[in-house]
Amino acid sequence: MSEQRADVGLIGLGAMGRPMAAHLLRAARERGVDLVVNSRRQSSAAGLVADGAHWAPTPREVAARCEVVLTMLPDLPELAEILDGDDGLLAGLAGPTVLVVSSTSSPDGVRDLARDLADRTGRRLAVVDAPVSGGVEGAADGTLSIMVGGADDDVATVLPWLEALGTPVHLGPVGAGQVAKACNQLIVAATTVALGEASVIAERAGLDLGRLLDLLGGGYAGSRVLEVKKSRLVAHDHTPASPARFMIKDLAFAAAEAERTGTAVEQLPVLQRVYEQLTEQGLGDLDSSVVQRYVEERSI
Repeated sequence: MSEQRADVGLIGLGAMGRPMAAHLLRAARERGVDLVVNSRRQSSAAGLVADGAHWAPTPREVAARCEVVLTMLPDLPELAEILDGDDGLLAGLAGPTVLVVSSTSSPDGVRDLARDLADRTGRRLAVVDAPVSGGVEGAADGTLSIMVGGADDDVATVLPWLEALGTPVHLGPVGAGQVAKACNQLIVAATTVALGEASVIAERAGLDLGRLLDLLGGGYAGSRVLEVKKSRLVAHDHTPASPARFMIKDLAFAAAEAERTGTAVEQLPVLQRVYEQLTEQGLGDLDSSVVQRYVEERSI
């Protein structure tokens, strides 16, 4: 790829995108290139621009400057909005470009997108899917687990940038990252629901929940989910970090992949029901740890 287009771009500066951009900016400086950013609101980029990032008013301008463009958007419909039109990313392609999709999305949807964009651009635009796990804390610390799917050459192009954000692992062709993220979310949902139920049982039995969770963290029940959610459960603090309703979408992707692969699942439908019901009860915009409150309110 051309030296004139060695810059890296990031589109989407939400709760995850902003701290990820800060790490990309440092990596770009080390490589002697620029970080080019775009978001719905220019104000989201103010701190980054003050630190040396370049603001692009449109996705078209990001594509014109960058050989690698990372997107941190909620899902594929939001990505579709930035692709087409006079100001869209496709209109700005100036050479071979790799588009990194870091949203949690449908594996089949990402596969279809990759085929469609390859056909529409004469294979000038390749797709790598790289969903992340670790939450806002991991994004801020640069310790995200990054699940990568794509062709070997395309992944090799984006890997140095992903390494600035955490630990990327190439798991297979396009879509493999999304399958891995679906599996991740299944495990996270199961752990969060178990923690919610266990915390209610323990408190109602008169145990000191903080001491209990500290103790459990050193045994087989220990997990990153427990570590991050522990203080929330003790304080009954479910202010939003990762809204619980997002799990409905994520678990639906896991269910679709289970069906596609002919895998019988027992726990997944239960988890789907929990997150659907708590969202129906108006708790979906709170943190996923709100399962604790959901259990409390349903219990006798």
